[in-house]
Amino acid sequence: MSPTRSESPRFIYLASQSPRRRQLLDQLGVSHQLLLPQPHEDAEALETERAGECPEDYVQRVTLAKWQAARDRLERLQSQDVQAWPVAPVLCADTTVAIDQDILGKPVDAAHAVQMLQRLSGRTHRVLTAVVVDGALSLSTSHVVWRTLDADEIERYVDSGEPMGKAGAYAIQSQAAAWMQRIDGSYSGIMGLPLYETAELLRPLGWRF
Repeated sequence: MSPTRSESPRFIYLASQSPRRRQLLDQLGVSHQLLLPQPHEDAEALETERAGECPEDYVQRVTLAKWQAARDRLERLQSQDVQAWPVAPVLCADTTVAIDQDILGKPVDAAHAVQMLQRLSGRTHRVLTAVVVDGALSLSTSHVVWRTLDADEIERYVDSGEPMGKAGAYAIQSQAAAWMQRIDGSYSGIMGLPLYETAELLRPLGWRF
């Protein structure tokens, strides 16, 4: 039975380990169940950059690849126990930071994080987040202006451990917010899930906001 005009579908599958994306879906009132990579899957391999690929193309390609991997994962799980894994839309998102045409992904270690933050210091950069829901894709682009940082600030932030696992070596909801002079775009997109674009992808599937 299709949902009435006053009700939304029960839930979606979220193919992401990010607690921030879960928080943002909660903010929209969208119930979700995690659909995470299984031990034999090499999820990080999907993030490998291609020579000459611009950041916009990169983040959209990676997000679509992660979504397809999640769809394949769901089909395998449903073949084992369809009651435990009922039919529902799959949402996947990916975020990257870019300066000019350079992609700043997740730092591999503390020294790499320092290098990234030094590049962001005193500059304007882009934060690109692509969202895919059942094959439909939307891209959010935000421009962020940072003030110039001193070496001690960068060192303290890296020592906190916050940069690890974050595109561009920072999170907007952390102390790094104090460095941002201006944001032109989507705060939630910089966090990892642009709420406007996400809602627009979910509306055709029956969600009401």
